[in-house]
Amino acid sequence: MNNNYRKPLQSTQLEYYDVRQAIEDIQPGAYAKLPYTSKVLAEQLVRRCDPAILEQSLRQLIERKQEHDFPWYPARVVCHDILGQTALVDLAGLRDAIAEQGGDPSKVNPVVPTQLIVDHSLAVEFGGFDPDAFEKNRAIEDRRNEDRFHFIEWTKTAFENVDVIPAGNGIMHQINLEKMSPVIQNRDGLAFPDTCVGTDSHTPHTDALGVISIGVGGLEAENVMLGRASWMRLPDIIGVELVGQRKPGITATDIVLALTEFLRKERVVGAYLEFFGEGADSMSVGDRATISNMTPEYGATAAMFYIDQNTIDYLTLTGREPEQVKLVETYAKEIGLWASDMTQAEYPRVLHFDLSTVTRNIAGPSNPHARVSTSDLKEKGIAGNLDAARAQEAEGLMPDGAVIIAAITSCTNTSNPRNTVAAGLLARKANELGLVRKPWVKSSFAPGSKAAALYLEEAGVLKDLEKLGFGIVAYACTTCNGMSGALDPKIQQEIIDRDLYATAVLSGNRNFDGRIHPYAKQAFLASPPLVVAYAIAGTIRFDIEKDALGNDKDGNPIYLKDIWPSDEEIDALVKVAVKPEQFKKIYIPMFDLGVNEKATSPLYDWRPQSTYIRRPPYWEGALAAPRTLSNMRPLAILGDNITTDHLSPSNAIVLDSASGEYLKKMGVPEEDFNSYATHRGDHLTTQRATFANPKLFNEMVVRSDGTIKQGSKARVEPEGEVMRMWEAIEIYMNRKQPLIIIAGKDYGQGSSRDWAAKGVRLAGVEAIVAEGFERIHRTNLVGMGVLPLEFKLGTDRKTLGLDGTELYSVIGNIAPRSTLTLVIERSTDDGKNQIIEVPVTCRLDTEEEVHVYEAGGVLQRFAQDFLEGNVA
Repeated sequence: MNNNYRKPLQSTQLEYYDVRQAIEDIQPGAYAKLPYTSKVLAEQLVRRCDPAILEQSLRQLIERKQEHDFPWYPARVVCHDILGQTALVDLAGLRDAIAEQGGDPSKVNPVVPTQLIVDHSLAVEFGGFDPDAFEKNRAIEDRRNEDRFHFIEWTKTAFENVDVIPAGNGIMHQINLEKMSPVIQNRDGLAFPDTCVGTDSHTPHTDALGVISIGVGGLEAENVMLGRASWMRLPDIIGVELVGQRKPGITATDIVLALTEFLRKERVVGAYLEFFGEGADSMSVGDRATISNMTPEYGATAAMFYIDQNTIDYLTLTGREPEQVKLVETYAKEIGLWASDMTQAEYPRVLHFDLSTVTRNIAGPSNPHARVSTSDLKEKGIAGNLDAARAQEAEGLMPDGAVIIAAITSCTNTSNPRNTVAAGLLARKANELGLVRKPWVKSSFAPGSKAAALYLEEAGVLKDLEKLGFGIVAYACTTCNGMSGALDPKIQQEIIDRDLYATAVLSGNRNFDGRIHPYAKQAFLASPPLVVAYAIAGTIRFDIEKDALGNDKDGNPIYLKDIWPSDEEIDALVKVAVKPEQFKKIYIPMFDLGVNEKATSPLYDWRPQSTYIRRPPYWEGALAAPRTLSNMRPLAILGDNITTDHLSPSNAIVLDSASGEYLKKMGVPEEDFNSYATHRGDHLTTQRATFANPKLFNEMVVRSDGTIKQGSKARVEPEGEVMRMWEAIEIYMNRKQPLIIIAGKDYGQGSSRDWAAKGVRLAGVEAIVAEGFERIHRTNLVGMGVLPLEFKLGTDRKTLGLDGTELYSVIGNIAPRSTLTLVIERSTDDGKNQIIEVPVTCRLDTEEEVHVYEAGGVLQRFAQDFLEGNVA
């Protein structure tokens, strides 16, 4: 505490820490030039940092240096049920380990307020054309997830500082945006900026409110929950000036898909972005949130907007109390976080993006940053052959490129009233003209908040969506998370028999191969109104801007432009239909959590036959074994852009997978296999999902013609035998063979999935050498005791000619970003051994990460400190 800077906050009964004065005492005139992010980080240093390192830490921010670590103490942790549950399973397992070593398990609790929202476990088994879809899907969710929900209910009574919002209430990010974030905290008479970490990479959704919210893996979240500082160095902070105004008919989705393409090309990976300029000023918080939500898709850590009148208007609109809204404005202006106080902010790098250049877009196939203007669909080879597709349809067959899933889903878009109202208005015009959804399209609407249903009903467009098959199927993540449910068996069989190129179109944020549905070969991201249009078109081969969607009663062709609502129509309906009382009606009872009875024991009574919740093996097997970093065999050699979906998929489990075979052996009926994601509390199910994605390309598995074979395959060395990945892992585990993974650029992009690190560690992987790491995954690897190493520029798997027959060792002094030596031993054509020594960068970026790695992981480190009495 640095109470010299604690002062009364004008017009309130609260106090605050005067970070402006603290900065000015070090360097006069510096505060006004600081980016927004630096001001917030500086405030929490003044409020929480050890006085002994305060000045050094503040100087890092003032001088824009990245030389020393400083602590960050997020105010809150938010979790969805998959990673949140997994984190709490870890803590329950930690309690067992503490008890076995003589400690008091009841003292292992989250110290930081933790909010868990059950939103990732519902599959759309019944589509939006079934009027009872919501009730039917919820009943299936409860039945399939009884073990998980039993454990989650126990956590409410066993752990302190844990609040749970049960299934059926919405998506964590949308609830965070519309209710949970106060923007400015008021605790114990002290006002300070709200900050949070969340166990999902889209936690930056609330960056749109000016709140530093970042996605982390479950392991890093556990560290924060337990009250430990998240040590960091000053991140790259990049200004993004938005200039110009959007063209008529352009949605926030179109803007964010264009921005995602632009920012990926600008290489903003790991950076904190701050959006400003006339374009940003004109945006509603709903539009800003669509941009902030897709932060991980362009690779950044945060996507901040300044606090301004639009922020205040949004807080009022979503039903925040007037006193809280006034506090946000008063505090932001006092501390210099108000937009007009940011005009002198200086950024080492500024990017410029012209909103007037944005056209109507979709993204795909396969990557969120693969933007395609809808006017260029034929040129890009996406649209075309419509006559052939229509001929197939006339014969009673599904057409080439059939859209088998059309889903308005994900908080990315359903938290933005303009987007959902636009979809409703388009549906209304389509209905008036007699257009219908194609019968093979499984359509659905899953808003992230119950408030969305209220304002769409008030607007009179919910019934129009229902008529076209977009009735509400859930208030949950659904299709965006790969939970799109089963297809009609006849449709599925036709796809199999004809090897049909089938697709999905969704208003989500991820479209990686294999993610959305096992039988959707590729997926495309689109705005909610475009999703409705594609359900009518029925095939991705349709040129959505130029081909006729149908004919009116007089035989005249109907085009997209004929049913696309005007901006004036959308804005007028949003203005009258979206009201504060709707949000109050939903959220006041939702957060009336009451008082829970305390659990009878601080230890969980593990269910031995559960395939969802199992005591984690942190002090057993591979995790307890010493890491030698010597004579490692490669489990896989991989290319660029390996996602956490490749490493640990989240979609539905199929019978012929390793996990499916295990579940069958455990007596689980195939219809209840559920998804990989829902089983992440049971390591025996989930470790079998390691590299289980059928779209994987392991460069060690090569056909006779020299091409790489696709699938969950590995080659066991030294025998050279190719087999399924899990079988190879089992062999290496039985041999106690240490493993390594070699990869290309952007390794681990995608969801903040701790099992992408847990799975490889349980397999015996000790190190991963890549050309570059996505931030969250690198942190998760450290949290599991896996050493991330980075090739030096100009060196990679190809320049070294690696083929997987080699043995690998790592030597050198492990220290933050030190240079280590990767020793590669291989046989030459003449039978001799060749030794190659390759310098690599140790991607343990801070001293704290070195300590965590040396302990074997986050939980092992905490247990050591706890038992040694070093935890408060």
